[in-house]
Amino acid sequence: MKTSEKLKILADAAKYDASCSSSGSNRKAAPNGIGNAAASGICHSWAADGRCVSLLKILLSNACVYDCSYCLNRRSNMLDRATFTPEEVADLTINFYLRNYIEGLFLSSAVYASPDKTMADMVEVCRLLRQKHRFNGYIHLKVIPGAANDLVLQAGFLADRLSVNIELPSEASLKSLAPQKSKQGILAPMKRIGENFTGFQLERKKSRNSPSFCPGGQTTQMIIGASAESDLHILNLTENLYNKMSLKRVYFSAYIPVNEGPLLPALATAPPLIREHRLYQADWLLRFYKFQSHEILSPAFPNLDERLDPKAAWALRNFDLFPLDINRASYEELLRIPGVGVTSARRIIQTRRVAAIREQDLKKIGMVLKRARFFVTINGKYLGDTSLSYHRVVSALCKAEPPGTNKLLHHSRQLRLF
Repeated sequence: MKTSEKLKILADAAKYDASCSSSGSNRKAAPNGIGNAAASGICHSWAADGRCVSLLKILLSNACVYDCSYCLNRRSNMLDRATFTPEEVADLTINFYLRNYIEGLFLSSAVYASPDKTMADMVEVCRLLRQKHRFNGYIHLKVIPGAANDLVLQAGFLADRLSVNIELPSEASLKSLAPQKSKQGILAPMKRIGENFTGFQLERKKSRNSPSFCPGGQTTQMIIGASAESDLHILNLTENLYNKMSLKRVYFSAYIPVNEGPLLPALATAPPLIREHRLYQADWLLRFYKFQSHEILSPAFPNLDERLDPKAAWALRNFDLFPLDINRASYEELLRIPGVGVTSARRIIQTRRVAAIREQDLKKIGMVLKRARFFVTINGKYLGDTSLSYHRVVSALCKAEPPGTNKLLHHSRQLRLF
């Protein structure tokens, strides 16, 4: 099979992996080398500075020995199968880079032959790029659960970011839908990567000559909607992964029905894109707004409200804590106000050091008043309408959702990455 034919098959097979993200890596160009991984990040999207950047996003192989119910590439499906050699992937990456098509590589793979064989070939791709071609650009490598520890260690020294997909949110779901995989088999390499990442970071603080291990950190991805776990279960798991595994990011992938099976949602079911969107918002609250999962959801409220963003839903459940005075609230309290982001909260604190904030200052600061007005006062004045009932406040907040949110309810097609 020609390399171009393999590329068509294996690029299309990689489109369901969502964790193709900003790197956070800062790998500098080496003498006589090509490329570099910018700290601003490389992704198959728009960068923060407005650049459109892209990765060569492919599988090394889609010839899988596993038969996971939810996966298009499972062993029992009748598909065109292909496997690259490490040399082919390295040559493709360099040729695409030199033509200015890409800025880096995102490489994953189905498990062929064995986890060790698959991981060894993926590490060889990285070795060829770094040592033979002297490529200093961004590389994101998926780690294969069950691969030997030394292979994972080598991968960390060669790649900018590593990730181990947790696949499903619970051990019971794995046993049901992916019986050849286990929770411990997935968590073990995640833990080793986290420990090595932390350990080598400490070593680099002592000596700049210490090797850099996975400088962009590690991520994971879980499928949402293929099994019956609640959003509370998913957020608790997400929080534990951040706290215990030193993860940079958890990605949520709305289940896309590509197979039939008695344990799977029906093929006619649309991907739960709005649920995925709300989980990303809740994840943002965990990482940047100092929320904990038990505050966002509880056994009494185990699932996120599809009508409201998670912070607005929390504020309405805790309406007795509001309204807050913009000129007196602490930074932590400001972060809890719907319509106030991290940047606007910092601006409020900075502005207050000079003079009291006035109502006309709020838009300049960056507050979203159509959300925040129900939860704040300024100089003793309540900015909301005191005549509004609870249900009318909910209705007003729903109307204040960004325009793109409502579109998620009606559009469920998988976006093409190539």
